[in-house]
Amino acid sequence: MTARFEIARLGAHGDGVVDANGGHIFIPFALPGETVTAAREKDRAQLLAVIEASPQRVEPACRHFTECGGCAIQHLEDGAYRDWKRSLVVHALKARGIEASVGDLVACPPHSRRRAAFTARNTETGIHLGYNKAFSHTLVDIEECPVLLPGIVEAAGILRHLAGIIANTSKPFRFLVTSTETGFDVAASDCGKPTEAIRRAATDFVIKSKIARLSIDGEIIVEPVKPMLTFGTATVTPPTGGFVQAVADAEQAMASLVIGHLRKAKRVADLFSGSGTFSLQLATNSEVHAVEGDASALAALDRGFRFASGLKRVTVERRDLDRRPLTFKELNAFDGIAFDPPRAGAEDQCKQIARSDVPYVAAVSCNPATLARDLRILIDGGYALKSVTPIDQFLWSHHVEAVALLEKPKKRR
Repeated sequence: MTARFEIARLGAHGDGVVDANGGHIFIPFALPGETVTAAREKDRAQLLAVIEASPQRVEPACRHFTECGGCAIQHLEDGAYRDWKRSLVVHALKARGIEASVGDLVACPPHSRRRAAFTARNTETGIHLGYNKAFSHTLVDIEECPVLLPGIVEAAGILRHLAGIIANTSKPFRFLVTSTETGFDVAASDCGKPTEAIRRAATDFVIKSKIARLSIDGEIIVEPVKPMLTFGTATVTPPTGGFVQAVADAEQAMASLVIGHLRKAKRVADLFSGSGTFSLQLATNSEVHAVEGDASALAALDRGFRFASGLKRVTVERRDLDRRPLTFKELNAFDGIAFDPPRAGAEDQCKQIARSDVPYVAAVSCNPATLARDLRILIDGGYALKSVTPIDQFLWSHHVEAVALLEKPKKRR
């Protein structure tokens, strides 16, 4: 059904929201204050035309915007965009009854993302490489991408050719590209089992193209140079397809907040440590115990520490913190805690932190909703929330990082 709608506000995913008959209608690419026509289907509608545009509407930065599903909100003026993204954190905290000092958004500039999760597909018309259209399996070939580092975009032809070499299926497959200090780290999955001919052709092409590493379904096919990332004074080779923060400057902004808050701690527990993003920088001032469930990430962290110089002791422990969190008694051996869990958060671990006497806690999160839930647990356990800083590293999307800093007065013993 086609109708005219008045947009009341922006939703949490960047859609324009219409209040209608006690419910809500979500219209992508519409802005607050606009009058639009849209084709409605249940609680969603497809934008057809903007009749009265918002003064905050701007020209999108990319030709693929509205077609590609990577960005949701390139059409909003920058100041309003930053306010909206900060508000996602503010509203999540308020929903848990938390009034906090939420700082300004740490902005993410264009052309800064070092990691691209492409979809590739081999078809009768050739190899396609790009992003899926929003709410669809339709693949949009990418000719430009203003969020990515220019080097990734410039290498699109090389990457597309490599995807064509390794494609041993007609189905779409994942093609993850990370720009490291020594070259591209390419991790493909679900592209079909590579034959010996594919292995030889891929190896020759990777070497010729000066790609650092190619892996398929976790198996390293060829690694002419180890892909390297720097965390403080240490260099790390991340595991194939392993977690890496998307934007280097955003990573450093988070690390600076965490390190500054824990600067007085002699011993720090870094929970959900990954490959050492925070551990290896915290070790400049503190002894660090890094706890992580992924063995390959933990091994990368340990190697990075052993080949670094000038760091205090770093110990590692493989442990599934979702199933077996560190107990409050174990945590009391530390002066500070940093934790950066997946999107599901760290509910059970926070219940143990809340019972502990650890004076300084730095919580890093990519999900405001689970962060707010976890902070509520810590506050109810006696922690005071000192600050929350939202950080943007997924430009023009609804995703936002945040760093929350907490303190608990020391008990007299």
